[in-house]
Amino acid sequence: MIHLCLFLAMAAQQPAAEVVQHMQAGISAEKQSRHDAAIAEFRQAAQLQPDLTAAYVDLGMVYMGQHDYAEAIPPLKRAVGLDPGIAAAQEMLGYALLSQGYAAEAVPHLQTAGNQGMLGLAELQTGDLVNAIVHLQASLAQHPNDPELLSALARAAGVLSRETKDTLLETHPESGQAHQAVAADYQALQKNTDAETEYRKALAIQPDLPGAHLELGEMYQASQQWQKAEEEYRAEAILKPGSAEAAYRLGNSLLQNGKVPAAVTELRRADALQPDMPETLFALGKAESLDGKPLDAEKDWKRLLNLEKDTDLAEKTHFALAGLYRKLGKAANAEQEMKAFQQIKAQRKD
Repeated sequence: MIHLCLFLAMAAQQPAAEVVQHMQAGISAEKQSRHDAAIAEFRQAAQLQPDLTAAYVDLGMVYMGQHDYAEAIPPLKRAVGLDPGIAAAQEMLGYALLSQGYAAEAVPHLQTAGNQGMLGLAELQTGDLVNAIVHLQASLAQHPNDPELLSALARAAGVLSRETKDTLLETHPESGQAHQAVAADYQALQKNTDAETEYRKALAIQPDLPGAHLELGEMYQASQQWQKAEEEYRAEAILKPGSAEAAYRLGNSLLQNGKVPAAVTELRRADALQPDMPETLFALGKAESLDGKPLDAEKDWKRLLNLEKDTDLAEKTHFALAGLYRKLGKAANAEQEMKAFQQIKAQRKD
């Protein structure tokens, strides 16, 4: 497609027959992987007709194919100088410049080409983190789970987070938000005593500080302090009655603390706020099973299995359903669920 477009552009420039011969010979040589011969032919065409954009683009393409980015830059610069509208030339030039460390120079070419992934990579290198995150996320939407894009987005978000946190601590060191940020750092380092102290300071300054009760509850949950976790999740749920996460975490902590009917109520509220969340459905099914509502548990666990197929949560759900069916005297159903459980378990081991 690129060569077709270049041929059309070349036709518009009306090159001499000798120039056309060199271009055709260069394309033929490149198709046969005779790169040096292709380079020689394209160079000859450019010498005979210095304003022939296609010659410089094709020359740049050969160098790009050889990963010789330094040599690709001059002819590609010449090409976009002659015709800025050739998107392929703009993109190759941006990539070549970026590969050689000229990130700032690469940005306008990648903007023109519309390659958001490479543009995000260039912006990351220039320190334009906000735009880098926007463009990397947009590219990931088109190329999910691309490792280079994921790595770059993680770096950009991490650096921006650190810079933002540093600004917060410098400008508002005694704010609730500053103590919350410090607490999160301690929590990440598993210094729970220090983290708890900072969370308490944050909440003393601002009792309705968004997320603080939730984060503190997560810390208690990680150390199996379920009663304390329940208290914090309840406080978050009171502050944010529309939060499905707060409702789920409160319901799960109630379940862990043996408060089964209350857990069912809260987990159903979480499911109503945000339906079809697998973690909510698993905990809800467990609570309903313990609360003497096996048919409700079966229904919710089956809903979960419509969403999750080969995951750890699906494995646990098949095992739970097998136990439920055994209690109901449905031996065939129990056997079927155990087979599904064992199959997923074997796959996950592999």
